[in-house]
Amino acid sequence: MNLGIIGQAVGLFAVTNIDDILILALFFGQSAGHRGSTRQIVIGQYLGFAAILAVAIAAAFGATFLPESAIPYLGLLPLALGLKAAWQAWKNHRDDGGDDEEADAREGGPSPLEVAAVTFANGGDNIGVYVPVFATAGVGGMSVYAVVFLVLVAIWCCAGKFFATRPVIAKALSRWGHILLPLVLITIGLLILIDGGAFGV
Repeated sequence: MNLGIIGQAVGLFAVTNIDDILILALFFGQSAGHRGSTRQIVIGQYLGFAAILAVAIAAAFGATFLPESAIPYLGLLPLALGLKAAWQAWKNHRDDGGDDEEADAREGGPSPLEVAAVTFANGGDNIGVYVPVFATAGVGGMSVYAVVFLVLVAIWCCAGKFFATRPVIAKALSRWGHILLPLVLITIGLLILIDGGAFGV
């Protein structure tokens, strides 16, 4: 394997996915103490990133499954999930008379499909960066990029889990996670929609 390509792949992944660590930490924080939740988040992250890779590789070969004009509308996915999480947080808060601990105990964390949807939508703009790189790397180089990216997804998941389990961060996520997660998802959704000019914005 060419060490230069591996280095480039690591750099490209880190630059285009740095915000995913925050989202993963929020997901891990939300699902703390729930059995099997780590596996669900990791599966969801891999599903979402595999979809990004598949679309980017297909586009590098000339197939356009996802028109460029459709990418901004991916922002609707995290926006919808953020609004859903905000509604659940408000409903739990109202039902429990503000008892956040009981509300948190009932929530089992995000499903793999929810994590995958957020990962794919948040990485939709990455496709535009990956396509020219993959197209010029050739099949061998593209394979190296894909392998390195998939290994780094596991490292990103570990980093997200690490941050979510640090005492200070874990305490903050336990107290504010039910507010932060919907806020971050809604913000990501709106930024994707606005930056991409969706709906003529």
